[in-house]
Amino acid sequence: MMRGWKHGRFEVGMGDRLQERSFRLLLYLEWILLGIAMIAALSIHRPRPTMMEVDPHNIPLAVLGCIALLGGLGLRLPIGSQGVSILYTIAGFSISWLAVSLGGRGNTVFSALLLVVVLRACILFPWRGRIITALCAYGSFLIVLWMRIQHFQGRGPGMRSLDIAQQQQFLLHLMINSALLFGLVLIFVLLLVGAVLSERESRQALIEANRRLRRYALLIENQAMLQERSRIAREMHDSVGHSLTAQSIQLENAVLCWKQQNWQQGETHLNAARQLGKDALRDVRQSVASLQTSPLQGRSLSQAVQTLLDQFTTTTQIVVNPEINLPVSLPAEISTALYRLIQEGLTNITRYSGATAVELTLKITAGAISLVLIDNGCGFDPAQNTTGFGLQSMRDRIEAIGGQFTLITAPRQGCTIRATIPC
Repeated sequence: MMRGWKHGRFEVGMGDRLQERSFRLLLYLEWILLGIAMIAALSIHRPRPTMMEVDPHNIPLAVLGCIALLGGLGLRLPIGSQGVSILYTIAGFSISWLAVSLGGRGNTVFSALLLVVVLRACILFPWRGRIITALCAYGSFLIVLWMRIQHFQGRGPGMRSLDIAQQQQFLLHLMINSALLFGLVLIFVLLLVGAVLSERESRQALIEANRRLRRYALLIENQAMLQERSRIAREMHDSVGHSLTAQSIQLENAVLCWKQQNWQQGETHLNAARQLGKDALRDVRQSVASLQTSPLQGRSLSQAVQTLLDQFTTTTQIVVNPEINLPVSLPAEISTALYRLIQEGLTNITRYSGATAVELTLKITAGAISLVLIDNGCGFDPAQNTTGFGLQSMRDRIEAIGGQFTLITAPRQGCTIRATIPC
């Protein structure tokens, strides 16, 4: 029977074991109902034959055959075909009524067989089909219950001692209680299966959402990698390419001066070419440093920033006034983002600002990490800065960790970068 519960939309793979457990609950419930029906068919005393009954000695075998036939239908549920599902459900009702036609034992197992039919219908149909099937099952139960009450009225040993009014009152109470009990059981089955199916759909939606998120993460990672490669290529072209081109021109001028025996001018060109070579080497080192997986290399943020500032001062001769006060260690992602922001800011100051002094403040105030980087350079108009990938990269890094990035600048008024990160 497990095959029927795994076919179609209910088939689960190796990665969906948790979903399979939910449907095992429904499968076990069906087995319990069929087991109860078999026990009831075998435990009832042999009834007295009626006109609708076959030989009483063959009734247990015939009723068990109906139970086995209904159970066999569960080997493969017709998932996906509405017409076949309706015929399948009608066949289940037919088998249940066939058991009733066999007599006393069939009447006893009828309610359990109806519950099996309703349980399967809940798998095959949406809510509308489930409710219609449950109403049909409830109506069938009431009909059979009324037939049994009419059959036993005045025939039981205890019923003969009661007058007709007392018998009718007793049977009425019995019918009402039985109808209410079976109705509550039907409602429980509908709600149980609905909850299991809703859980399964929620899990499936969650799995699909996780798959989409993984795909999006890969796309974003690839996009970020492409952007980083584009940035480095642009920087290499703008800085290293420019330096090497200028160096080549200086060397050609030096050769011309030497041919003309203008030694002083040739030496000037050689010195300029040497400086351009140093600038190119510095730019290459900065590009390589920006590709490092862990720029801190086991150091604290304060130590790494101080080393970065020392290198910046040595290379550019620009005075830096730092104020670093970080009494606690910061998470790795925050430390890396702040280091990269300072590194990118100093790189922009070196290349574009023409500044002579820089102020850096890095401290924790009012439950937040505050970073302020100020230079006295030429500044620029942010509205006209269409190639500022570095500025956008800084903003993205800070906002990715829940911080706020602010840029304040104007032509001939220097540049101020502020970043605030909650901690």
